[in-house]
Amino acid sequence: MNQSNETVAQQLARAASAFEERRTGHAPQAVTVVLSEDTLMIALHGALTPAEKALARSPAGAAQVQEFHRQLFHNCSDTLRQEIQRITGVEVREATAEVETATGTVVQVFTSGTMVQVFLLAHSVPADTWRGSGPGDPS
Repeated sequence: MNQSNETVAQQLARAASAFEERRTGHAPQAVTVVLSEDTLMIALHGALTPAEKALARSPAGAAQVQEFHRQLFHNCSDTLRQEIQRITGVEVREATAEVETATGTVVQVFTSGTMVQVFLLAHSVPADTWRGSGPGDPS
């Protein structure tokens, strides 16, 4: 796909997927991007490796997976924050990621392998720059 034809959401999804693959060596199976006002949420589906999924089956292993991804995100997120700012034109004010284990708490990595990253932007991105006419887009 030609980058100039991509919507902001598609560009962010591609950037988040590439970021995840660079930092963990494992590309997510799918990426979902949602923007509401000044909050950007990126869900990376299938982001856990088979070894991480196996480790997360026990409470102690789940805690290890949580801490690993929390620290990895904390130590590496500046690159993704800069890419989000480049794509949206808006500075990322805050970023957080957590890992979910068996409790179902909304965090970075779910037991299903879904990862959620939430970025609080400095201000809203204008809706007309967010919407596009990509595949499946009703606008």
